[in-house]
Amino acid sequence: MHNPDIILGPVITEKSMSEQQNGVYTFKVAKTATKTQIKSEIENHFGVKVLNVRTLNTKAKDRRVGKYTGKTKTYKKAIVTLAEGSTIEM
Repeated sequence: MHNPDIILGPVITEKSMSEQQNGVYTFKVAKTATKTQIKSEIENHFGVKVLNVRTLNTKAKDRRVGKYTGKTKTYKKAIVTLAEGSTIEM
């Protein structure tokens, strides 16, 4: 089962980049994706062994531009721990 719509892209932040040295990678994933689907997709797409998958739904934050207010978009984030010696080139 290969579904390219599960992984939407990497999360590029200072914290996620520093965690990559420890074999922990962060991805934006589809809202409906389960941990087992995320694990199998990462293993099939990148050819690595996944040890652990943690997921969370981000909250919308308030943002203002002048007098106009709005909210940021929400998304589901997957934090994937790889086996020792496995790496993903981003």
